[in-house]
Amino acid sequence: MSTKAAKVLAPKITPVRLAELRDEPAPEFRPGERYDGVRFSRVRADGQELGGADFLECEFDGASFNGTQLRGASFRDCILAEPYAPVLTAARSSWRDVEISNPRWGSAEMYEGGWQSVRIDGGKLDFLNLRGSKLQDVQVSGCIINELDLGSCAANRVAFTDCTIGTLDLGGAKLKDVDLRGSEFRAVNGLDGLSGLVIDDYQLSLLAPLLAGHLGIRVL
Repeated sequence: MSTKAAKVLAPKITPVRLAELRDEPAPEFRPGERYDGVRFSRVRADGQELGGADFLECEFDGASFNGTQLRGASFRDCILAEPYAPVLTAARSSWRDVEISNPRWGSAEMYEGGWQSVRIDGGKLDFLNLRGSKLQDVQVSGCIINELDLGSCAANRVAFTDCTIGTLDLGGAKLKDVDLRGSEFRAVNGLDGLSGLVIDDYQLSLLAPLLAGHLGIRVL
């Protein structure tokens, strides 16, 4: 009797289609403000207060968000190309139908946020803190992440493809169809959160010593 392998559900990503946008070369950002149908080219929002701002159908080309306060901000149907931020402060922010290409983020504090239909292509992130976040239909491809914190998050249909991850923290996470196949990782913390993770045979061999230690198994 043959047993069929369980099907892995891939992220369902909605392509972002933007209509004609109006250009704002030097916008005056304000907290809680709504920005609809705007193209921001090479803008610098460094250190500005944008908590609770709502961006709808906007495009950011080379925007700098270093030290910008984006707590509780919302991005819907947005495209961000080469966003830059040595320090990104965006806790409890909401990202829905968003495409991000080649981000350069140092410490990205994005915990307790909500991501739905989000795609990240390329880029380098020193620390991505998504602890306590809700992730639904997220695709990350070709990205270097030195430290990825998914502790206590709820993630469904999330895939990391051709990524290099230094340390992955899964403590307390609730995962379903979170696919790491084809990506590299060097260390995993929080082995109690492994359930729902999809890996390949090679990745399993990397995890074997950690699992043995976690379960108190001695391999002689």
